[in-house]
Amino acid sequence: MSIVKSIRRQATPIHREGWPFIAGFAVLALILGWIWGPLGWIGWILTAWCAYFFRDPARTVPVREGLVVSPADGRVSQILACVPPAELGLSETPLVRVSIFMNVFDCHVNRMPVSGRIVTMVYRPGLFLNAELHKASDDNERSGMVIESMTGRYGVVQIAGLIARRIVPFVKEGATLGVGERFGLIRFGSRVDVYLPEGVRPLVGEGQKAIAGETVLADARAADPARGFALI
Repeated sequence: MSIVKSIRRQATPIHREGWPFIAGFAVLALILGWIWGPLGWIGWILTAWCAYFFRDPARTVPVREGLVVSPADGRVSQILACVPPAELGLSETPLVRVSIFMNVFDCHVNRMPVSGRIVTMVYRPGLFLNAELHKASDDNERSGMVIESMTGRYGVVQIAGLIARRIVPFVKEGATLGVGERFGLIRFGSRVDVYLPEGVRPLVGEGQKAIAGETVLADARAADPARGFALI
């Protein structure tokens, strides 16, 4: 194997959504460097951060039916029972919601928490409050979907934050995806909420670090056999 191929295999891929931003930061770095050398170094640091932000690493996804994995990298910021957004038509009674907050250093590619068909997909404009606030679920710009799976209907809501200004979907309503597959991205800091079906209890706690496609949030079939894994 050549050195170049070896480096490529070890390097973390960058999602295609990030290349225009990386190029923009690189051009800015060149301009700042032309104006004054130290400013150029700041520009190149920002360029490196942008490349890091848009990384899209492979993940080892647990594949047993019933497991609910994290859709996002970040910190479990809230676990509480609340009524899902009305536009989803998911439930008029409170369901357990697990919220994962992503800071600007977390990977922002979002993945399916369960295998299933996306039966509802709704975008709602709104504010850009701090995504950690409870009221951000109601007031902020968001994109929500309902996933019909073998273990029930799950709600997933991508919420824009203070810095985030763009929710980018990769799929459309009616698509069928496997657990851990990529469904979207939020640019520059945000939150993802997962609404669990009635009777499904979370296996994580507030403050815990979650990894998209790997961290098990809940198990709808706790009595089933041990899980297997797949690299996605």
